[in-house]
Amino acid sequence: MDTQITSYLQSPLCLYYLVRVDRPRAWFMAAVMRGTEHVCFDRALDKKENIFEFFVPHATESIFLELIAYLEKEGVVLEWHKQENRFLTD
Repeated sequence: MDTQITSYLQSPLCLYYLVRVDRPRAWFMAAVMRGTEHVCFDRALDKKENIFEFFVPHATESIFLELIAYLEKEGVVLEWHKQENRFLTD
């Protein structure tokens, strides 16, 4: 069986990332992510702290990480980390 399919069947929930962005350029980050159809779903988690949450399918994680690296290099993303999907713990 294809390893991506096997991985998905073992863990059907998306990968979960928290990202803190430069507030004036948050719109740019959202536009970039939404312009990459089906790579991830983003949502503002904490508007005061400029933190977004991203739900990333296993199959598109490498594309997502390339985008995050580019946005970090450009100063749009200030910090980010992967953590357990919050729907597993809620």
